[in-house]
Amino acid sequence: MTTLVQPAPAAVTTEPRNAWGAVFALARLEGRRLLLSIPVLVAFAVYIAWIVWHTLDSYHGFPALQDADRDTQSTPLLVGLAVMLSVNQAVLRSRRRDTERHFAVLPVNTWRRTVAHVLSVVPAVLLTAVCVGVQFGWEALKPGAVGHGSLGELAVGPLTVLVCGALGVLMARVLKSTFVGPMLVVFLLFFFVLGASPQDGEGTRWLNPVVGEGSSKTLPSDLLGRPAAWHALYLLGLGLTLGALAVLAGGGRRVRTCYAALGATLSLLLVGAFGQSGGTPASLTAAREKATLNPEQTCEQRGGSTYCAFPEWEPRIGTWAEVVDGVQGLAGGTAKDQKLLVRQRVEARYGLSSDGALETLDAPNEVTVGTRWGGPRVPEFSSAVAAVLVAGSEQEGTSMCDGRVVTVMWISLGWQDKPIDELRNVRLDDSISGSAIVLQPTSAISMSAAQTDVVRTLLTRPRAEVTALVKKHWKELTAPGITTARAAELVGVKGITEKDGCEE
Repeated sequence: MTTLVQPAPAAVTTEPRNAWGAVFALARLEGRRLLLSIPVLVAFAVYIAWIVWHTLDSYHGFPALQDADRDTQSTPLLVGLAVMLSVNQAVLRSRRRDTERHFAVLPVNTWRRTVAHVLSVVPAVLLTAVCVGVQFGWEALKPGAVGHGSLGELAVGPLTVLVCGALGVLMARVLKSTFVGPMLVVFLLFFFVLGASPQDGEGTRWLNPVVGEGSSKTLPSDLLGRPAAWHALYLLGLGLTLGALAVLAGGGRRVRTCYAALGATLSLLLVGAFGQSGGTPASLTAAREKATLNPEQTCEQRGGSTYCAFPEWEPRIGTWAEVVDGVQGLAGGTAKDQKLLVRQRVEARYGLSSDGALETLDAPNEVTVGTRWGGPRVPEFSSAVAAVLVAGSEQEGTSMCDGRVVTVMWISLGWQDKPIDELRNVRLDDSISGSAIVLQPTSAISMSAAQTDVVRTLLTRPRAEVTALVKKHWKELTAPGITTARAAELVGVKGITEKDGCEE
């Protein structure tokens, strides 16, 4: 009797028909759970509250959008850390609850579940992008907004959340301990938030997710020199690379597609890292020097005076003209009709790496205005205008130490709605008594205690009364060498006997 034995068919590995549908379903479920986790809810609540609190009075209502876009980058790091902690704990949930063995009977194996956890970070990334858009849009809609923002700078916040989330998944697959997530959060807080990360080196500092600057000044957007687009590409590549590594660590080492994905994401990372490490090109250095020493500006004539500004700041010319009109409205003699040249200036040669002081102009009837506006910048500019009207030039105005300072400060502040508050704002120590330094766009003016007393008294009196006295005695009040005591006597303030700097 012959028995025929059929050979066993070769084993064929087939993927579950609905595997990827299950992956996306799991990603949606985990994404919802991630957004509703306590750390993420608290982080977004703090983030949204900060946006409202900060943006209500940010930049005193006069933002430059090339600064406002960078202002959206730091706070999303808080959301990123919360997402990293929560997604790390989510990946380890089956290990903590001893349900890992039950997943073996499901169509979604470990590496696919890892893909789902990486994808679960996307809703938090998108919500962060919405918050960034709201913050920047709020700034852009302010009537005093100027300049241009950068999509690359705006992408940093959401991409930081992506990087943190992917890192949380990777750590859960490599170091399968629930203590790793909290320890990683503490480490990153110390490394990034508390300033322990290295900031030196034009190339290495751009390896950080958020790259700050050492200067608080505002430059024209084409002079910033920040590789924002390259940095965004670097962060995107970093986030995707961490996600691909997490998938490999989660069992994807046997799948060729995972290696192809890792190669593609690593290419994005390297291209972005190389592009952002190029340094400052010679053309940008030349443009910064030209903008500092011989800028190309648009000039307009308003009320007899000429105003020259960088193209992005042209909408503010009318605001500057209002200040000049207010100051000249309190002046007497020929100063009330004096034609001025108001020139916007910036020290751009150092980029955003450090602040540089503007030198005073020695040409007659020329006044400097900066690139920032609102708040203290208004009385600073008005005091510069007043000093030029009284002394004839910025260089002469900043060297005054006699009673003319009283006249300068009166016409600088007397026309404003809250002159006492503006007196406080324009002084370096925020005081309204004693001696102090009065800030200006260029060099400062020294104000003695006696001069402060006289000016403060004048600012509390009826404006029309003081204006009449100032205009009546304008010639003597603006004469070089007049003492503070004599100036006080002319405007009706008694009891001033202290000698000022010129008499000592």
